[in-house]
Amino acid sequence: MKVYITFGQQHIHSVNGQTFDKNCVAVIEAGNYMEGRNLAFEAFNDQWCFAYSEADWSPEQMKYFPRGYINVN
Repeated sequence: MKVYITFGQQHIHSVNGQTFDKNCVAVIEAGNYMEGRNLAFEAFNDQWCFAYSEADWSPEQMKYFPRGYINVN
């Protein structure tokens, strides 16, 4: 499953050569929601805002993230 991670205004990360910030959505592939959340903590510590499961994520929200989706793993 996919877990979608969003970031706050001050949250800027560089992971595997990719920059994650308030203008993008990080996509984590995981076996379940909690595993995806744990991977978010590994990648971004506690410097992110929200984690959404596939069921809770709406593609309509992408209008707020001009840089689009960026895969983490």
